[in-house]
Amino acid sequence: MLSPLVRFGTSTWTYEGWKGQVYLKDYPKGTFTKHCLAEYWHFPHNGAPLFRTVGNDSTFYRPPTSRQLLAYRDQMPPDCTMCFKVWEDITVPVFASHPRYGLKAGKPNPHFLDAQLFKDLVLSPFREVQFQDCTGPFLFEFQRHDLSIGEFCSKLDGFFSTLPNEFKYAVEIRNAGLLGSEYRKVLEAHGVAHVYNHWSYMPPLADQHKRLHEAFTAPFTVLRLLTPLKMSYADAKKRASPYTKIVAELPEMRRDTVALIQQSIAQAKPAYVLVNNRSEGNAPKTVQGLVEMLRTTGPAVW
Repeated sequence: MLSPLVRFGTSTWTYEGWKGQVYLKDYPKGTFTKHCLAEYWHFPHNGAPLFRTVGNDSTFYRPPTSRQLLAYRDQMPPDCTMCFKVWEDITVPVFASHPRYGLKAGKPNPHFLDAQLFKDLVLSPFREVQFQDCTGPFLFEFQRHDLSIGEFCSKLDGFFSTLPNEFKYAVEIRNAGLLGSEYRKVLEAHGVAHVYNHWSYMPPLADQHKRLHEAFTAPFTVLRLLTPLKMSYADAKKRASPYTKIVAELPEMRRDTVALIQQSIAQAKPAYVLVNNRSEGNAPKTVQGLVEMLRTTGPAVW
């Protein structure tokens, strides 16, 4: 049996390519994405449900409403959680020169790490519908930016110092140069997790851990397995589509993931592990492979 401290899940759940694998029901046209979450939780491995958490990437583009949260909760079993990406208007220091930003494109974001805005527009619906027990760590994804280590860490420190402690928070960075003592100390001071992210231009997971002095920064651990290293998002998407099978295993990613999970368990810290299709081609099969590695490997060795 796996430790109950381990929560495996996928980055999101609405992939048509998983029909016949995760999803066996027939859904009326246009209803799949609205109702398939309930079936997601029942996908079995060795006679037990495989998933106990799931990511929600859509909330990067807009905060969830109370109505949406209630719809999610209606499809979630007890003791299962959803990990929400935080609205990008909180995490983007400068808006990219992209048409979807309209008049904001290319301009500094006046609401970057605005704690009051986060509490008012992001957290309020969760409190309103009492969604706390269904909520995993909030995922603050910071794309690559030009802020110095000192400026970024100072803003993080001020932001998290004002947030309520009834929720869990985790920071995912895409600037490898931020990994170090100053960043680690800010996260530790507020019980915020570093998201160990296997992403195109970040160091390997084990290297991230070493740069953080091989110490977890929160009472829980978060890993996101996103894309192969040294491969762009576009190339990873092309390589993995239509997400029906493993296109190529990533042995180092799997070994590092299992070692981090084992170390987290040894410290009695829950581990949230979210897997994207674009890492190996099919997230459910990657999770199954990680489960089997956990069953058969010994203690973590770094």
